[in-house]
Amino acid sequence: MFVVRNIGVLCTMDGPAGDVLGRVEHAALVASDDLITWTGPEKDLPPIPAGTRQVDAEGGALLPGLVECHTHLVFAGTRVADYARRSRGMTYQQIAAEGGGIITTVKATRDASESDLVDLALPRLKTLLRHGVTTCEVKSGYGLTLQDELKILRAVRVLGALQPVELVPTFLGAHVVAPEFRENPDRYVDLVCAEMIPQVAEARLARFADVFVEQGAFTPAHARRIAKAASDAGLGMKLHVDQLSDGSGAGLAAELGCVSADHLDHATPAGIALLQRAGTVAVLLPSAQVFLGHAQKAPARALLDGGVPVAISTDFNPGTSPCLHPPLAGTLAVGLYGMSVDEVLLGLTRQAAAALGRKDLGRFYVGAPCDALLLKHSRPEDLLYEMAGDPVAAVIKAGRVVYRDDPHRLPN
Repeated sequence: MFVVRNIGVLCTMDGPAGDVLGRVEHAALVASDDLITWTGPEKDLPPIPAGTRQVDAEGGALLPGLVECHTHLVFAGTRVADYARRSRGMTYQQIAAEGGGIITTVKATRDASESDLVDLALPRLKTLLRHGVTTCEVKSGYGLTLQDELKILRAVRVLGALQPVELVPTFLGAHVVAPEFRENPDRYVDLVCAEMIPQVAEARLARFADVFVEQGAFTPAHARRIAKAASDAGLGMKLHVDQLSDGSGAGLAAELGCVSADHLDHATPAGIALLQRAGTVAVLLPSAQVFLGHAQKAPARALLDGGVPVAISTDFNPGTSPCLHPPLAGTLAVGLYGMSVDEVLLGLTRQAAAALGRKDLGRFYVGAPCDALLLKHSRPEDLLYEMAGDPVAAVIKAGRVVYRDDPHRLPN
């Protein structure tokens, strides 16, 4: 058992409509066996057995650990050349047509060993942890052959055992059509459905499958085939949709019962209504929009007003969002989308957890895993206020302090 005391503001992320963050001032938290057993005002703290470890929050705000619900964390190589091309006016599609884009990363990742990929990804995970992330989704998708996709997902499994951030693996073999199948995309989809998904599922290397539905990638018909194969194999479903154009992707995600629909920059009112009826979480990725210089904004306010849960993520990847700072993504969501700070903080925690089918995470309640981040400041808004700042004082995962900015803070 341990107790966190002297918390300036504790946010349960489980409050009423007028206070969605569930703020508790001058609070305390009690945990035992990695689970939360009590939260509330410190003045109401129940009797604590003698010898219980006690942690002083020094007046800082305590929030549930951030859930990073959309990343492409495992890859080799760089796409800085693409970045320079785009700065000269080339579009995403033009860069891809000239051999850049995702295929550049595919070539480098195929050349890398599993241990290479682990070594490259570990520092990225340490950065996410420093910014408050306790759970992170990681997609494959830079292999595009059976062996290379399995290699990436095995690297994810190894990474999960080497460091404290909990990893949720997603199979994204349908990222783009493999270059060997460029003239026959249907044959590549055959490979994804008949060979890749069954072997990924048999090895228990992924929880979800994902498809990039967009011009130049995969069609809705392809996504339906892949979703059927994923369902037959016991995998949940996510989709990249409506990022570069209106492809009726929101409606497709709703039709397929996806846990999340990601990007949605071009989502329509009709698609938003379908997402709401299906209970699908909208994952918005503002850092990708900024990095690509796209003027089209995801319709965050329409989604929220339409009753769709909205999560916020970095979309960390080498080509379109090399951002490992989820709080910065949240800051951008406030400025770009007109979301309130409370809506964004909810989107980085509880709603992001829902986008991974993990409703046990991203909020504080009795029986919840004790995953938390402590800020250096007393107000939860400080997580987003200082752009690309460093406001996290400490991170707790499963009841254990796994990061501290000061080695003398929060002795474990």
